[in-house]
Amino acid sequence: AMRIVAIGGGPAGLYFGILMKQAHPEVEIEILERNRPDDTFGFGVVFSDETLSFFDQADPVSAAALRAGFRTWQEIETRYRGERIVSTGHGFAAIARAKLLAILQQRAQSLGCTIRFEREVAASAALPDADLVIGCDGVNSSVRERFAAEFQSTIDWRPNRFSWLGADFALPAFTFIFEPTPHGLFQVHAYPFAPGRSTWIVECSEETWLRAGLVRASEAESVDYCQRLFAPHLAGHHLLANRSVWRQFPTVRCGRWHHRNVVLLGDAAHTAHYSIGSGTKLAMEDAIALVAAFRELGTGDVPAVLAAYEEARRIDVSKLQRAAQTSLEWFENAPRYQVQEPAPFVFNLMTRSKRITYDNLEARDPRLVESAAREFARAADRDAPEKGEAAPLPPVFVPYQARSIQLANRIVVSPMCQYSAEEGTVNDWHLVHLGSRAVGGAGLVIAEMTNVSAEGRISPGCAGLYRAEHLAAWKRIVEFTHRHSAAKIGIQLAHAGRKASMRLPWEGPDLPLTAEEGAWQVLGPSAEPFRAGAPVPRAMERADMDRVLADFVRSTRWAAEAGFDWVELHMAHGYLLSSFLSPLSNLRSDAYGGSLENRMRYPLEVFAAVRAVWPAPLPMSVRISASDWMTDGSGFTAEDAVAVARELKRLDCDLIDVSSGGNSPASRPDYGRMYQVPFAEKIRYEAGIPVMAVGAILDADHANTVLAAGRADLAVLARPHLADPYLTLHAATRYGVDLAWPPQYLAGKPKPAAR
Repeated sequence: AMRIVAIGGGPAGLYFGILMKQAHPEVEIEILERNRPDDTFGFGVVFSDETLSFFDQADPVSAAALRAGFRTWQEIETRYRGERIVSTGHGFAAIARAKLLAILQQRAQSLGCTIRFEREVAASAALPDADLVIGCDGVNSSVRERFAAEFQSTIDWRPNRFSWLGADFALPAFTFIFEPTPHGLFQVHAYPFAPGRSTWIVECSEETWLRAGLVRASEAESVDYCQRLFAPHLAGHHLLANRSVWRQFPTVRCGRWHHRNVVLLGDAAHTAHYSIGSGTKLAMEDAIALVAAFRELGTGDVPAVLAAYEEARRIDVSKLQRAAQTSLEWFENAPRYQVQEPAPFVFNLMTRSKRITYDNLEARDPRLVESAAREFARAADRDAPEKGEAAPLPPVFVPYQARSIQLANRIVVSPMCQYSAEEGTVNDWHLVHLGSRAVGGAGLVIAEMTNVSAEGRISPGCAGLYRAEHLAAWKRIVEFTHRHSAAKIGIQLAHAGRKASMRLPWEGPDLPLTAEEGAWQVLGPSAEPFRAGAPVPRAMERADMDRVLADFVRSTRWAAEAGFDWVELHMAHGYLLSSFLSPLSNLRSDAYGGSLENRMRYPLEVFAAVRAVWPAPLPMSVRISASDWMTDGSGFTAEDAVAVARELKRLDCDLIDVSSGGNSPASRPDYGRMYQVPFAEKIRYEAGIPVMAVGAILDADHANTVLAAGRADLAVLARPHLADPYLTLHAATRYGVDLAWPPQYLAGKPKPAAR
């Protein structure tokens, strides 16, 4: 018969044994555990209602035993600024870790699994003789260490410090506590797991931990410190220790989870931060997936089973790790949010991982969402209705004031190149494209990247504003927008730099023009092409810089003459000004290269010159790439972006339009919904300037989520507007907002949903 040895007797190994014995009773399963049967570290473990349903399906017997021991609740309580805000409709269950292990041990043994306690298998020791060896020995896995190269394992040690404590009373719900001190902010993640018991995790930044003197504290002294700090929340009860040392959380990732006949499960393969409570969930769901692969493929081909397990499981794990990463970063940045009022702060907390959005939270807890929306409206307009009056507008429909320009709502149509101009002149395609999005209800429509010279175009089909006929064509579009919609219209001025002189994108990706096709000399800060085979730029001399600056000034004057309400300067995506900012493309050794101060010098010169000629009552924004997404830490960074944003603010920039990437083909963006919002948020808080967030904001729900949480001031959507030019009007109907429709379309206007 097949022989399987699991190294690690935690939830992953035990649950695998249970499920595998049911699927294949003939298989011999041995579980080796380094600790004694009744040893446990930590206190309770928590699951969502969804996870419990998976357990019910996988093994009803152990699920029933677990349910009998669970403490369940529906609320999340946040204690902040002296207030207690309770959010409902979430659904959790928790159990003592010791009880969980006891139930799984008993069930596994009853099905014929052999569990051997106090059996350590060191990384240097020989592996057990078995057809399959499962490494489920936790975050410090000796199995993973043994095959670190084969598993392509990495560990990201996070900067915050935490101590895993308990409390001798049962909290009523999942509880977050934010306690400011002279040393810095302390945070608590706490939840009940048994009668008279709660888990109580204390977290703070490393700087706070050092200032508080906890680096020198013993376990008893740390407990005493936390006991005194959280005394108002303990109500006379006590904190409990169980190897409660101050630690840093390790995010474990593996490029592969199996090697020959060895496979990793649970924390050995991947960790997820405790702020989403998913370590044990992941481990047990791994076990479910591995056994499902055995059920499908049988026991005769172990490598095929392991490959199928990893293929089936990796996407779900990746999604959860991404959510956990976003959540842990939220807590690392929690001090910045202490300026928020209680309702938006709690909304921000509830939506931190992006798994819960505005609409989802409204279905669970409409009172919290209404409070957050009301506070958003009040902050935008101090004369907004007070609490108890009419329902507040969803954040996307709250007007936004920028200098003399008021946007009717906060949805922005992102600049999207159409590659359909003729010698730089926009035409009927652009009129219909931009006009339909304006009629579709967006507060601001920004025309595509419009180049300040012929040599500054990406392709022969790119729009320009460097000839008189360009001005006339743009004026026609601006006048249509103003006449037929309430939208404001902006223009994005740019020079493509070293990414110029390319074919149309649908003729082939990244194909440069040939001399026969009219290729032209491209410019850049240095003579470095964007990629192999791309045009080699001429390193700009001062005369080139003066000429391009004058081109920007001329185009800006014409943009004002055309009647645009808004101008945006393009310093993103590897185009000319962006390539000056990034050390990946700017290799100069003069006053315009080297340090960030030098690299930003020319882009800031251009901005200042443009701001000087753009009418003072009208707003001006800058789009930047806030990160080059380089895995080795090189390139333009988020910290650099904050520094540039501060300088732009000093020069009277009104908003930063925050994108990322584009300076190097070696960039590795971590894509996902709303994936660039953290960059926008960082700039908003650290540079103190309003921001537009962009990047897989897919609909008004996402936009509301970003705005209500205080992560951005405007939401910029590109591809969703390609799919639906009337996105804003449709969202208004869904949210019960009576937005103005063009009179020509009134016959088709739906009745708004009840609010």
